[in-house]
Amino acid sequence: MIISKKVEKALNSQVNAEFFSAYLYLSMSADFESKSLTGFAKWLKLQAKEEVEHAMKIYNYILERGGKVELENIEKPKTEWNTPLAAFNDAYEHEKKVTSLIYKLVEISQEEKDYATIEMLQWFVKEQVEEEAQTQLIVEHLKMAGDSKNAIMMIDHRLSKREDD
Repeated sequence: MIISKKVEKALNSQVNAEFFSAYLYLSMSADFESKSLTGFAKWLKLQAKEEVEHAMKIYNYILERGGKVELENIEKPKTEWNTPLAAFNDAYEHEKKVTSLIYKLVEISQEEKDYATIEMLQWFVKEQVEEEAQTQLIVEHLKMAGDSKNAIMMIDHRLSKREDD
């Protein structure tokens, strides 16, 4: 069965949202690099790579279902944050927004009785639980660190240990 136009359009929008997520995290990574916080930068660069993989997963799914991929302009992200906490607060809020977009996709797929898309989206539903939890934990650690440069450097060091999945 070919994907419905309504589901196709919604999935194309999500491809754009996932690419925007990658742009946002790359922008954050560049900002951290400019401030010599290379652990934060590495973590966000890997996060950006993961978001591109998410976009491509949906991209390929649209094609598998006989749909047409239509790439739109990607919005320019913010480029500077005053503190690591400000950046990760933005990242956490962004992940919550992405979760709501995924839930909306599930709702549209349910309305269209598109069970294959509902099944595919379950991976994203589970993934968003992890994405929100990871960014929220970093936010909480940064809140505990406050203005302590030593604590910020310890968090930076810990984030530098993230492995490429």
